[in-house]
Amino acid sequence: MSPPTPRAEVVVDLDAVRHNVAILSGSAAASGAATMVVVKADGYGHGAVDVATAALQSGASWLGVCSVAESLQLRDGGIDAPVLAWLHAPTEDLAPAVAAGVDVGIYSRSQLAAASAAAVATGRTVRVHLKIDTGLSRGGAMPAEWEALVRSAAAAHGVEVAAVWSHLAHADDPGHPVIERQLERFARAYDIALAAGLRPLRHLANSAATLTRPDLHFDIVRPGIAVYGLSPVDGEGYGLRPAMTLRSQVALLKRVPPGEGVSYGHEWTTDRETILALVPAGYADGIPRVLTGRLQVWLAGRQRPVVGRVSMDQVMVDCGSNSGPGAVAEGDEVVFFGPGDRGEPTAAQWAQMLGTIHYEVVAGMVRPRLTRTVLGRRPLAAAR
Repeated sequence: MSPPTPRAEVVVDLDAVRHNVAILSGSAAASGAATMVVVKADGYGHGAVDVATAALQSGASWLGVCSVAESLQLRDGGIDAPVLAWLHAPTEDLAPAVAAGVDVGIYSRSQLAAASAAAVATGRTVRVHLKIDTGLSRGGAMPAEWEALVRSAAAAHGVEVAAVWSHLAHADDPGHPVIERQLERFARAYDIALAAGLRPLRHLANSAATLTRPDLHFDIVRPGIAVYGLSPVDGEGYGLRPAMTLRSQVALLKRVPPGEGVSYGHEWTTDRETILALVPAGYADGIPRVLTGRLQVWLAGRQRPVVGRVSMDQVMVDCGSNSGPGAVAEGDEVVFFGPGDRGEPTAAQWAQMLGTIHYEVVAGMVRPRLTRTVLGRRPLAAAR
């Protein structure tokens, strides 16, 4: 017997990930840079180990994550490539990362002391990436603190300074003047590191800069959202292929007479006899309730409106007379968003309706009730 079709699922296409990473790593390689694929937040909802494996099979040589826990998930998944974990709470124990050979991001002398202590505790050298705040005003040492941090790192016991790095504030607007100001600050920070006797790698470019600013590639690029096929620059596609589809199926068809209210609050009422399709996915499955009245799905060859209020477990789709070619049947696939190749809604369109970014749309699909179906898995050894 074939396995049952999930009631609601996220489908991840690893061949799309490989395609995207090949584009990104090819751009980096043309500048002589390596590629660090960012797989934080469980690979932006796509599955960190699966995405990491696919990335390493298609040109990446580094992986980036937010937390120590995320780095250890990769190690537990059999990933032995270089990994950088870059954001740590004050009480976080860095020793497990050091023991696992994970590089750690360092923003301050107190973090540096914690990294040195972890090196002593594990008997291993800790490789650190010192972050300079060049104008984003989030993580990283301010320029006034930078020289002291660099000198402390150069003298710290058990510490190897592997890289200096920063993060761009306006990379999605490649000509923005702030980029040049950040580049100047980054160059000064690197010169200070060299003057302290260090010879670190440099990394600054995110997805947008990887695709649009080869002058910012330096030694390593750090693409994130583009790995998953979502463009970092409005209006540009760059040949990327979205890797995630959110879909369900028709659970029930019912003929409803005119004048009947549909779903809670009767926000929508039938104005004619119509066939409604019940789809067993709702806001508990990542379908935002705020999209009530605006949501379309791809069903039986075309977009159709979701009618009535989005509820926790289900939505209703208006199928009209449901006659002739393209008639809907129970069990038919319902696509909430996907690559857009067939005309289905996309994560970028959802983001526009929601007043957010597509990062939040896909990363928010990590829901306990959703099945994640992964297509195109290959053993990591297949790439070597």
